[in-house]
Amino acid sequence: MCDTFCVRRPGGMLFAKSSDRPVDEAQVLEWLPGRDPGGSVSATYLTIPDAGAAALLGSRPTWMWGLEHGVNEHRVAIGNEKVWTVDDPHAAPEALVGMDLVRLGLERATTADRAVDVIADLLDAHGQGGSGEAGADEPYWSSFLIVDPDGGWVLETSGRSWVAAPVGGGAAISNRLTLSTEWTRSSDDVERGTDWDGRRAPAAPTGIADHRLAATRRCVSTGSSVTPHHAVAALRDHGGGPWGQPGSTGDPTPVPDGVHDDWSGVTVCMHVRDYQCTTASMVADLPSDPGEPLRVWAALGTPCSSVYLPVAVLGDEAVVASVLGDVGAWRSFSALSRAVERPGAEGGDALLAIRTSLATVEAAAWADAEELWAARAGAERWRGAAAGWDQLVRSAVADVLSATSAPRPAG
Repeated sequence: MCDTFCVRRPGGMLFAKSSDRPVDEAQVLEWLPGRDPGGSVSATYLTIPDAGAAALLGSRPTWMWGLEHGVNEHRVAIGNEKVWTVDDPHAAPEALVGMDLVRLGLERATTADRAVDVIADLLDAHGQGGSGEAGADEPYWSSFLIVDPDGGWVLETSGRSWVAAPVGGGAAISNRLTLSTEWTRSSDDVERGTDWDGRRAPAAPTGIADHRLAATRRCVSTGSSVTPHHAVAALRDHGGGPWGQPGSTGDPTPVPDGVHDDWSGVTVCMHVRDYQCTTASMVADLPSDPGEPLRVWAALGTPCSSVYLPVAVLGDEAVVASVLGDVGAWRSFSALSRAVERPGAEGGDALLAIRTSLATVEAAAWADAEELWAARAGAERWRGAAAGWDQLVRSAVADVLSATSAPRPAG
């Protein structure tokens, strides 16, 4: 389960994604260099011809080849969602999973329009299939939010079939079909005027996504005034509204006490205990002006108990704080997530202690990064800053692990 949204801003597009996965599944952020075409590439279950790759920044569950979300050197950003339709994914053989399609779209596309073509061609040639979770029989279809600085698409699939609609001023997707008849592109087997919502599995409750969609759509509806700070606050929503903009603890909203009959309690910052939670997220500010820097912030674990650190994407290279690619660090953030999920005041006290400590580090990193972006700083200055943030984050996390009596991460 995930949430992805975008908002058109003056001079570009803002993209945000939270990746909700099994609670014990590590996810790391990686810079993947470009590749020349030729030979083959082995995706999660399928080996296909290699068309080459653009350099890209991607967030990857460590057991798979594909990505939950990412942005490439051409400023194309993609995130995907699990959706249910009348077509049974268990009947499909292993092929490409949604996360493979995210990565391949980023590798092969220079624009959002081209990314739709890439994913459509891959679906036609290879199809979707295979479990999206390690050690579980969990195949599913995917929807995608695909954007670049000038626009983008919502692309929803069912097997090899698909429809797509432009994002306009902004869009949000979650774990349900959202398109009806407003789509403008489709696979050949979908007749013009078809109500795509008719593909929705009638037994699949939409409530599991509806509360989260309402929350992210409220952020989108704010329009061009939405900032990366607002996006982070939206990703920290526990059902009571956005909070915790970088630079502020934002009166932490406690983790919901559980999932209720109307599916409230399944929130954008997800804590479905012992099942799924947010394991990584990203915010990317994609400017149309090539002279303006691409700005990215990424976090490991649940947004409420983590830090969004800036990432410098400098043409075909990037500077990523090492903590963001460290499985051990991910486990530490996961331990903090479990601490804030404790019932009642204990969890609330843990969340306040965590945010009080981590908000200071986050604010400092964001302020440093704004100066570096404004100065058009090179890789050497960014590496020095990232090393400093890395040290501060690791120290702060160790302190709050002790202060909250969170269980020490394994490994």
